[in-house]
Amino acid sequence: MKTIQTDVAIIGAGSAGMAAYRAALAHTDRVTLIESQAYGTTCARVGCMPSKLLIAAAESAHAVKHSGQFGVHAGKVNIDGAEVMARVISERDRFVGFVLDTVEQWPPENRLWGHARFVEDMALHVGGHTRVDASRIVIATGSRPAVPEAWRRELGDRLIVNDDVFAWSTLPTSVAVVGTGVIGLELAQALHRLGVRVRLFGRTERVGPLSDPLLQSVTRDVFQKELAMSLSAQDIRPRRNEQGVSLQWIASDGVRHEEEFDYLLAAMGRRPNIDNLGLSMTRLELAANGVPVFDRRSGQVGNSPVFIAGDALDDRGLLHEAADEGRIAGDNAGRFPDVRLRLRRAPLAVVFSEPQIMLAGASHAELTRDGQAFETGVVSFEDQGRSRVMGRNQGALHVYGEPGTGRFLGAEMIGPAAEHLGHLLAWSAQRGDTVQQMIDSPFYHPVIEEGLRTALRHLRSKLQLAPSAIDQCIDCLPGT
Repeated sequence: MKTIQTDVAIIGAGSAGMAAYRAALAHTDRVTLIESQAYGTTCARVGCMPSKLLIAAAESAHAVKHSGQFGVHAGKVNIDGAEVMARVISERDRFVGFVLDTVEQWPPENRLWGHARFVEDMALHVGGHTRVDASRIVIATGSRPAVPEAWRRELGDRLIVNDDVFAWSTLPTSVAVVGTGVIGLELAQALHRLGVRVRLFGRTERVGPLSDPLLQSVTRDVFQKELAMSLSAQDIRPRRNEQGVSLQWIASDGVRHEEEFDYLLAAMGRRPNIDNLGLSMTRLELAANGVPVFDRRSGQVGNSPVFIAGDALDDRGLLHEAADEGRIAGDNAGRFPDVRLRLRRAPLAVVFSEPQIMLAGASHAELTRDGQAFETGVVSFEDQGRSRVMGRNQGALHVYGEPGTGRFLGAEMIGPAAEHLGHLLAWSAQRGDTVQQMIDSPFYHPVIEEGLRTALRHLRSKLQLAPSAIDQCIDCLPGT
């Protein structure tokens, strides 16, 4: 077995691993990037980019089908599944190509192919052909879909995960989607709008990531009007048959149901790729989920020269978080033992359903868990001017503020343009804006952001903050 010495070994070449590689190179040229499956990111290959391509097609079909509300009648919509998937795959491959071009420009001597396993604290065996002795190591091994093994054995190729959707050459006739989180909700709605018969299954009443109980109720109501959903489904039993999958379940009323589908799409979360790393061969402290105990501000595992980043953390599985974690871990691995704590950006998460969903800053659940005193300002988009103009008047926004200081804490939303409002609110949370400072900012008319202003004004009244002279002046203008 060949042996190489390196200053920094990075396991995984996804979003976190690539960011860690760049950051570590600022301190040393002796950086080894190890990959065992495919260069490139989950986002580009099977995640955010191909899913948004599918969603874009679904939005186009939906807009044509519902253009009659504006007096525009387009006739029958013909969805060509082969053409839909051809564009998804072509554009997906283009995005992946950009990533591959970047990796392939890195020196070949800095890249090593094969599965890496710890054999000692700072030694790895890679692909059965190379031993890597490293002064520092970054674990950036990503995650994979969580799927019951019994379902895999029973259904074979009729059980799919989100990765498999983007290998289709055309659209199927029917899909059962198990899991009402971000991935399940996005794909279920997109497939439904593209003419696929879909039923969305959830083991609880929760739909999507919002934690505010009132907004969860709104979310359920909104999506149940469009999608066939079976929430609080118990004893889900899939069985392979000649046509595809026969699925039995017990509904919330206690009645057992059965329905047949071409495929079962398992979207029940993801698990970190740490179980085959040989961590038992190290002295690293592991949490109950098997992930090494780490500091989010530095990426460091205990006091060791090992760092961890990205989806392997089993924390916030988002590309921008993985990239930040990779930069932090790679920088600290490169400069070790001069480990530096880094401030993290304000949380921001978006679901590209319709209506969209977002969380910015602290969530309702986090504020409640931490014992943080807060008040809530609300607005409904059902009668919000710009939303009604566009025919997208669904959902609500809740904004949270701190009594006494008037500081803005966070927000949760389901509604139109949530991806854009989410950014504004995350920036305000990161700056530490007060509710009054946000109200004093400019709002154009007519825009969806006026709904945010309504929610902020409601929050100000709950916080018992006096309006500023500027706001009183704005209130005096006609037409506002």
